[in-house]
Parts: sequence; structure tokens; C-alpha cells
Amino acid sequence: MSFCRASLFDFPLKPFVFSHRSCIFLPRSFVSRTYEGVSPVISLPKSTQIIAKSSSVSVQPVSEDAREEYQSKDVSGDSIRRRFLEFFASRGHKVLPSASLVPEDPTVLLTIAGMLQFKPVFLGKVPRQVPCATTAQRCIRTNDLENVGKTARHHTFFEMLGNFSFGDYFKKEAIRWAWELSTNEFGLPANRVWVSVYEDDDEAFEIWKNEVGVPVERIKRMGEADNFWTSGPTGPCGPCSELYYDFHPERGSDDDVDLGDDTRFIEFYNLVFMQYNKTEDGVLEPLKQKNIDTGLGLERIAQILQKVPNNYETDLIYPIIAKISELANVSYDSANHQAKTSLKVIADHLRAVVYLISDGVLPSNIGRGYVVRRLIRRAVRKGKSLGINGDGKGNLKGAFLPTVAERVIELSTYIDSDVKLKATRIIEEIRQEELHFKKTLERGEKVLDQKLHDALAAADKSETRPCLSGKDAFLLYDTYGFPVEITTEVAEERGVSVDMNGFEVEMENQRRQSQAAHNVVKLTVEDDADITKNIADTEFLGYDSLSARAVVKSLLVGGKPVIRVSEGSEVEILLDRTPFYAESGGQIADQGYLYVNSDGNQENAVVEVSDVQKSLKRFVHKGTVKSGSLEVGKEVEAAVDADLRQRAKVHHTATHLLQSALKKVVGEETSQAGSLVAFDRLRFDFNFNRSLHDGELEEIERLINRWIGKATSLETKVLPLADAKQAGAIAMFGEKYDDEVRVVEVPGVSMELCGGTHVGNTAEIRAFKIISEQGIASGIRRIEAVAGEAFIAYINSRDSQMTRLCSILKVKAEDVTNRVENLQEELRAARKEASDLRSQAAVYRASVISNKAFTVGTSQKIRVLVESMDDTDADSLKNAAEHLLSTLEDPAAVVLGSCPDKDKVSLVAAFSPGVVSLGVQAGKFIGPIAKLCGGGGGGKPNFAQAGGRKPENLSGALEKAREDLVATLNEKLG
Repeated sequence: MSFCRASLFDFPLKPFVFSHRSCIFLPRSFVSRTYEGVSPVISLPKSTQIIAKSSSVSVQPVSEDAREEYQSKDVSGDSIRRRFLEFFASRGHKVLPSASLVPEDPTVLLTIAGMLQFKPVFLGKVPRQVPCATTAQRCIRTNDLENVGKTARHHTFFEMLGNFSFGDYFKKEAIRWAWELSTNEFGLPANRVWVSVYEDDDEAFEIWKNEVGVPVERIKRMGEADNFWTSGPTGPCGPCSELYYDFHPERGSDDDVDLGDDTRFIEFYNLVFMQYNKTEDGVLEPLKQKNIDTGLGLERIAQILQKVPNNYETDLIYPIIAKISELANVSYDSANHQAKTSLKVIADHLRAVVYLISDGVLPSNIGRGYVVRRLIRRAVRKGKSLGINGDGKGNLKGAFLPTVAERVIELSTYIDSDVKLKATRIIEEIRQEELHFKKTLERGEKVLDQKLHDALAAADKSETRPCLSGKDAFLLYDTYGFPVEITTEVAEERGVSVDMNGFEVEMENQRRQSQAAHNVVKLTVEDDADITKNIADTEFLGYDSLSARAVVKSLLVGGKPVIRVSEGSEVEILLDRTPFYAESGGQIADQGYLYVNSDGNQENAVVEVSDVQKSLKRFVHKGTVKSGSLEVGKEVEAAVDADLRQRAKVHHTATHLLQSALKKVVGEETSQAGSLVAFDRLRFDFNFNRSLHDGELEEIERLINRWIGKATSLETKVLPLADAKQAGAIAMFGEKYDDEVRVVEVPGVSMELCGGTHVGNTAEIRAFKIISEQGIASGIRRIEAVAGEAFIAYINSRDSQMTRLCSILKVKAEDVTNRVENLQEELRAARKEASDLRSQAAVYRASVISNKAFTVGTSQKIRVLVESMDDTDADSLKNAAEHLLSTLEDPAAVVLGSCPDKDKVSLVAAFSPGVVSLGVQAGKFIGPIAKLCGGGGGGKPNFAQAGGRKPENLSGALEKAREDLVATLNEKLG
């Protein structure tokens, strides 16, 4: 969690408000400041008077002259975002950057709300570092995916503008500022703004009525479902107040006005008054610290201010739609409803995909990666329905989504400036995923054809109307990306209906799972009995010392506090200070010992520390009492294993060198996706879409070893976060940084934000060797390497293995490769000879059983043979079937089975052209037979292979094959 510390402010953090359009109350020091997360920085007109003041004033009505001035202001999406942040910055709020779409919170798959990054503060897990903050938070929600593009305001990706108070101000200020922002800053006509309050929240009602001056008829009391926010069954909660914009005030303000009527109203601002803690028995207890959590939808306020009919036609999204329309060769304005919906879906989904990939989420079949994959697939399907063919740049087989993504990236400047730096990787990931999915779509067409054939066959047997099941329609939709409307259209052409009720049941099941996974923020107020609550942060001494005297502040056994532990106990120890590095930033924890010297009746004690973890800023030492006993309050000598620490330092610095070398060799767009710094090796995961060539790996090693050989001294300094980034320091994706950060630099080579331990000079690394490079996920590669002592151990182990190999092969080391290649060639020849002999034996056995063939039919006689060939392997079984088919001559049908292993069945069906012409296909025939043996398979109409896992069923399966084949041929022959 990264917050600006209160000490960085040189002015009192109290509410500041506009009192007049030409007079802004600001602390004097603020004007000369920039603040993080807003670009461009605040720019105030010269005529504006700056007054240092912290008292609030009453809300003033907006004159017509003032309204015209406000409405003439820039209402672009970027301007609205900037004006919102400036508004609250001028009122003492710290402007904080948007958190990643990948939340630190393990209970939530993606960042779904602006308050998520402040959850630990609301829970009391970490102290507030600013009294109040404001953000423009990027969010992703997928629980209403099917509504995207169909309604005016549903999105997967959206921005939530928010102001937050952590025990500083409460309802009065939140309400008044929301009104000022809406009617003064954004110039909304006061008579068009309605508000809702919780039915029992008289305080909020009175503020809106008496202090703000909203007429009673435009203040609606609403129930718990609409206006009471809860984080779950227990935890922080409180009433809400929401602001609505009225598009049709001419409809009046009768008592029966429904704010949920989205043809008239749009909710654009939600104020949550977090004032209670809900206990397990449902009691609402007042919170010690009352908080404010608000959210104003950027896309929604842009729709209002830009006076367009829906969010999609604002300047935040419409330029993307225009690019898609160009690719589809359609006009958005004249397009029908279905085409417009498709254009909106693609634009919305590409916004989400671009920002998710920028934040390190790549397409996959699980978790967040599946969200990206699903959004890309929906966009590809919609593009197909629009008739988009090719990339719009002359390549008819190319991907079109990268062209759309380029437009999204162009618009990203003030949303996330990092997106443009990652453009190459983002576009390539989208391109690969789209091309891969197009192949999947082609397979889906084949699956649909088979499903329709099966539905027709089943209906023919049961003499009912053919119908494709809802489960099959959903399979085509979810697995193969086949739109249900296309499934329905194709099915109707074939005379098959689709069970849409069954399809909707499957869809609803998925929606429930999606909502459970994506749209819940779990909050729980910390138990006052939290065992670490009153323990101060641990002072870390490990950068400068490997040993230190420390005092035991707490002992835990099995997660429960104890006063004393004795020999043999597994214990967790909290010290007031420590030289032990706790696992973080990819580096594993130090190991070592805690020693207690004898003191009166207290005997010597030794605790072996095997792991150290961090809980917030408290270090938890996990270990075993090897001798003696340990008590809370005792002083210990904490000693880190120096050899293991050195190994970790070597590998951590080598990891920094590796990242720099990768950027030089394969491109600056490469970025870290994870790492492990261990005692015996290092592991580095990075974003890249192909394997590295041998030459590239050699160049990376050469660069790193050259840097090591230069014996460069490292420089470590602590800087403000903004200064460190401006200096070019690389930040690790997903890591949370404080306002002051530690920068580790290898001058001329590498500069990174890093809290890990490092060597003092690159010469300490001694040598570096890559031991493997492989792909671990779509677009993610992994390099494992060794350095220092681990490098020596690796080389010695390899040398020992080579010595033994030379002894076995009876050759010199330089001749090992040739000797192994010769042995491989000899082995291949021997295997081929054995295979040929098996095939010859199978053909001979086939010749022996050919006389068991029998005839089916009278006017047209078909030779049929269904037999077992004992333990013949699959390839030989295939050769035997082909031999028999040629021996029996056309028309003929052969089905053979065997058990090549104790738990394996092989089946083959070979039908001559005369049999296939009757409509009898080998591929469709063999599948049901294989199922009887616990397997499956298929193939072409004239030849198919299958397998199974139940040899005991082979005899019965072949008997069934004989019966079915005879019955089918007789039926076809009439």
C-alpha cells in the first residue's frame, strides 16, 4: 500500500472549499507544488485570487452568468478527470495515483472499486497516512458482461473518481462538496439534480434540505437495498446518499417519481457514510473512526456534460468506435441496433484488455487471465458479426483487434501513462490471442456441424422434432466462442431448434459464479484481541549488520500467544529489532540463530531461525528451540547465517543485471513478471512472446559477466518515489512502494527500486550462468541461473557428470556429442527394424484371419470382418486393417481390436469407398465402440482409430461392433 505520509505536507490538512468562482481557498505552498497522479499539473488562471484559508463556507447558489462560464469550460473526459482531482486537492485531499487493476487484496480477482486500495485503512490494519485523499481509479467489472453495449451505461472497464476521508470529515462536508462539484464546478443545473438518502438517515436528509437547499420533493428516502452499503455479513457499513441527473425534468416531481427509471435518470455520484461496524449478531456498532468513500463515474458525468445519449458516444470511447466502424466499413450513425451493440462491445472490451495487459494480466484459462481471454474472444466474435476481414492494413488474414488497440493506447495518456511504454507487448499479445482464437472458431463450426448431425439423428430415431440442447449451445458459446444467435441461425437452416431456456440456465450459472468471484469486496473490522496489534514495527538492521541485540516482544505457538517456550518447540518470535531479512520482493528470508546467554536461573538457549515473514512492518521469525527456553522480554543475540546471506545478495544483484541485459538484447519493452532470489539459484520471469535463441542467451551471459568483471561498486540511496521514477529507476510490477523508496544502482548498468540485500561490488558475484530458459504461460518466459558459490557448485556438478559419461562411453569429453549421436542413430534404426517386423507379423496374422470375413446383403454383397488381434500395437493394427481392406476388395468393412498393454485398448475401422458411399462412416462408427472400452476416438469416413483403458471390455465391444455394422449395412442396402 503506497500512501503519501502526512509529514510531506507543509500545510494543515483541513477542508478547503470554493467560495466564489474567482476565488479559490488554497494553502499558499500548494500553488508551487505538483502532485502525483495528475497530468498536466494544476494550472490556475492568473486572475484567480489565492487565499490561504481552512474554514468552510456555505454553499452559494449558481448565477446564470456563472453557469454559462462553467458550461463553457472544457468538458472532455481528460478535463473532467483533472478538474475533479483539482477540486478536491484544493480542499486538502492528497491526490493519489490509480492502483493497479490487479489488487493486493486476495479476496478480489480484479480492482472493482475506488475504495479497494484504501481497504487496510478502513479496516484499521494500517494507520492513515493522509487524512483524506482523491483518486481517479481504473476499474474492471465483469458480472454484467451480457449487458455491455446493450444499455447506455454498462462497461467492463471504467474510471471511478473518488474522494475519501479517513476519520477527517464526514457527512456535512462530503454532501456539500458533492453539490458544489456538481453544480458549481461542472455547472449542472440545480433543478436537474436529485438525491437519495437512506430511509432512516435524517442527518443526511437535513443537510441536503437545510444546508444545501435541495427541495424536499427532489430528496428521495430509499430502503436498505438501494441506500445502505455493506461490505459483507459483518464489517464496516453505513448509509449512502446518491446524486442523480434528470434528463426530463418536464415530467414533474410527483411522489411516485422512480429514480430507477433509466430513461429519465442517471445515478452519477455515490456517497458512502461508513459509520457502523456490523457484528455477527447483526448489531450496528458506531465505528471509532467514521470514514467517507465516494465514487463518481467518469463515463457517466462525461455523458451528461457532453450531452450525448449514452456513455459510448463520449470522447472517452467514441474515437475507438469510429476506428472499428472504419474497419467494418459501416457508419455508426446509420447502423442498426445489433451492429451498434457490436461496435460498443468491441470498444469497451478493448479498453479493458489494453489496461489489463498493461498491468501484467495475460490471456490464459484461469483467473484474471481468463477474463482477458474471454473479453478478446467476445470482441473477435462481434468483429466477425460486423464482417470485419483482415487487419485493415491490407492483410486479409491478419488480426483486427491490434489496430483497435492502437487507438485505445493513443487515448491512454492521462489514464495511465505507462500504457504507451508497453504498447509493443500489448499489441503483440492481442494479435496472438486473436489469431489463435480464430482457429478455435473454425473448430467451433465443425463442432456445431457434428452437434446438429447428432440432434437430427436422435430425432429421427425418436420421431421427435430435432432440438439442440441448451448445454450444447452453451458449450459452443463458452468453449468455442460461437455466438448463440449464429448457432440458432445455422440450426434453423438445418431444421433444428435450440433449447434457449436450457442455454439461459447455463448462462445464469456462469453469471452467479462470475459475480461471486469478481464483485465482492470483503471487509472485516480487526478483532481488538489481535495479538500483534499493540506491537511496534520491527526495526530492520540487516543492511548494515548481520548480528544485533534485540528484545523478544511476543512469542506465538500455533498462532496463539505464550509467555515461554522450551526445547523442541516450534515458535514464531517478534523482536523489537532484527538483522534478519524477511521474505519479500522475490528474495527468500535469511536463516540463522537467536542466542540467549545464561542469566541467574536462566539457562543458555539457542533458537534456529528457518524463515522470516513480514506482517505489515512486523518481522515474524519462525524457528525451533534447539536448547534451553525463551521468554517474552528476554534479550537475545540475533545472528544471520553470513554464508547464506552472501549467496542471496549475489543472486539478487545478478537478477538486476539480468533484467538490464534482457532489455539490451531482446528489447526495452521486456519487463519483469516475477522473480525468486534463493541461496542456490535465481529465477526471473519476464514478458516476452517467444523463446530466446541460443545466440541471445549467450549474449546475455556475456554482457552480465563483463559487468561483473568491471568490479563496479553499487550505490544505494533513499529518494522520494517521484524523484526515483524521474531518475529512471525501474519499479517491479505489483509491488507497493512508500513515498520514500530505496534505490539500488549499478552505475551505468541498472537502477531499480528495491528493498532487498545486495553485494557491495559486482566482483563479489564472480560469475553468472543461465541454466534454463522456458515458457511458463502465454507471453511469459522464465530464466533460471546461478551465480557466485552456486555457480561453482553447478560447474563442479556438471564436470562430475561429464567425467562419468566419458567413462561409460569410453571417449574423451570432446567426443561425447558424436558418440551420443551415433548411438541415437543406431537406436532409431533398431526401432524401425522392430516396427517393420511387428507390421509384417500383423499383416501375416491378418492374412490368416481374412477367411473369417462374412457377407452382408443380397443384391449388393459387402465383405465384413470384425476380429481381435490380441496384443498387436496400434501402428501394426492400422497396417493390418489396410492390408485386409485391399485383400477383401471393395465393398468391404473391417473393424479390428487389440490389447497392446494391460490397461490399453486399440481399435481401428477401415471402410472401402463402396461402404462409405452408402453413408456409413468409419469415424462416426468407431467412437461409440471405443466408449465401451472406456475411451474414444474418430477419424475420416474411410479410416478411423480409437483407444480405451478397459481391455476386459474388448470382446463385448467387438461383438457390439459386429452387430451394429451388420444392422447398419442391411438398413442402408434396403
